[in-house]
Amino acid sequence: MVDWQLVSFVKASEVRKKILRNLREGQQTPTGLKNRCGETMPRISSVLKELEKYGLIKNLTPNVRKGKIFKITELGKEILEKVEKMEG
Repeated sequence: MVDWQLVSFVKASEVRKKILRNLREGQQTPTGLKNRCGETMPRISSVLKELEKYGLIKNLTPNVRKGKIFKITELGKEILEKVEKMEG
């Protein structure tokens, strides 16, 4: 069953969508996402924390201070797919 609250949460932010789309292509560091999304590092860090909190992404290197690596989860892929279908 689709969690429409999460669909709405992702749909409401271009940055959340950009990050999830980039992570769908493969694992990334925050710096890589910053460069690919054209956002500031504080904004990327904030959105990564939000997405991780809701289980849409996973930090593969939780004990590393710098150079963390993130990946999209199956839930993240499912929610992004619903958002993209809604947006046509």
